[in-house]
Amino acid sequence: MAWQSGQGLDEEVATLITQAQAGLGVGRGRLLDSSGGVLDASVSIRDSKVQNGDLLTLHIGRVQACVTERAFAAILGDGSVVTWGDAFRGGDSGDVQDQLKNVQQIQASEAAFAAILGDGSVVTWGDATFGGDSSAVQAQLKNVQQIQSSQYAFAAILADGSVVTWGHAGRGGDSSAAQPQLQNVLQIQGSTCAFAAIRCDGTVVTWGDADQGGDSTAVQDQLKNVQQIQAAVFAFAAILGDGSVVTWGISHHGGDSRAVQSQLQSVRHIQASFGGFAAILGDGSVVTWGDADCGGDSSAVQRQLKNVQRVQATGSTFAAILGDGSVVTWGPADRGGDSTAVQDQLKNVQQIQASRCAFAAILGDGSVVTWGAASFGGDSRSVQDQLKQVQQIQASSEAFAAILADGSVVTWGNATHGGDSGAVQVRLKNVRQIQSSDGAFAATLCDGYVVTWGCGRHGGDSSTVQHQLKNGTTGSTSTD
Repeated sequence: MAWQSGQGLDEEVATLITQAQAGLGVGRGRLLDSSGGVLDASVSIRDSKVQNGDLLTLHIGRVQACVTERAFAAILGDGSVVTWGDAFRGGDSGDVQDQLKNVQQIQASEAAFAAILGDGSVVTWGDATFGGDSSAVQAQLKNVQQIQSSQYAFAAILADGSVVTWGHAGRGGDSSAAQPQLQNVLQIQGSTCAFAAIRCDGTVVTWGDADQGGDSTAVQDQLKNVQQIQAAVFAFAAILGDGSVVTWGISHHGGDSRAVQSQLQSVRHIQASFGGFAAILGDGSVVTWGDADCGGDSSAVQRQLKNVQRVQATGSTFAAILGDGSVVTWGPADRGGDSTAVQDQLKNVQQIQASRCAFAAILGDGSVVTWGAASFGGDSRSVQDQLKQVQQIQASSEAFAAILADGSVVTWGNATHGGDSGAVQVRLKNVRQIQSSDGAFAATLCDGYVVTWGCGRHGGDSSTVQHQLKNGTTGSTSTD
């Protein structure tokens, strides 16, 4: 669109945006000037420095959703944010709504959100115990590049490589003891109650609950040339440049790998359950350690674990996809660790998704095979004939939702956790992506429309924000 001098110079840029949206018949977007800069919607046209004849562009971004355990936060096309779900766990952003403009990305702890704005500042909301109040460090939150979360706290990496933290002090929110070391930080990984930061020189700095991974002093001299870190609930595992592994945290939850240390060579990837780790080696074999009840013991299937390509985990079991498309599982049988009942069907598997106690595998022909606890989505027989040409699957804690090639959706599992989408089924068309909380789903359609279902207290009911999401076009149903 072109700026015409006939328009009132004292009108806000928001007026131009509204006119562009109406004229183009589209949803919310950001108005860009002729050089590609984002115009502030709240300033007057005069103060925006827009000139007569300038070519302006309305940029419509895709709706992006982030979730806590029981709430959703969606970034709309204009950079504003809409929230719903449990008000005490991030579902109510009313107190900071006027600050949520030009949002670039959002990170979530278990019960709070942290949004990075275009100017590098941060806005937080939700339960203060879980990081929903950053007022104590607000002045420090400038030029933020990325944010990572533990269950209870947040850690922000600034442009200069320093780190700012907030949330539950004893569970990662207070990094004061480690602050002198938190320089030149490249990336951060969070467990339930602790953080581990990798610095430019490959060393690691940890803080948070000392017993649950926040204290790495016992292995500090080994933590050199670290490439990546994986976290279980109460432990960390670091892959070094030479392919070896260093672990710390609660011993029986994966923090002690001494029993398999000699085998941990040429490690290329590590996957974690709640209390166990599985490392894929360069030769395609797998080494496991940690709580046996969380998949930390794969001895029963060790001979089958060859040419492993990928490993997926529920809370307590693992499933490995082999090079020939077959699958090997281990861990508690009733939680997905035993796939013998469907083993003959697990051929040409492309990807696997996990709920808390069940797995769903997409085969090469687009069909789906499920196993594990039936009440957690391990039994898809009621919808099996509908599961054709499946493109992707998303999981809540106890249910699954599959997007088909035609953009429709099929759901199964615990109805109260999103396993029954019947009430919104007619609206689930042209679905582009699905996000899930602990007990609900939110589907974004190609036109930006958002449809929600599942437990209302977990975000399955978005009716209170219908007027904000895609100009009021939101559908929802909930089971409380």
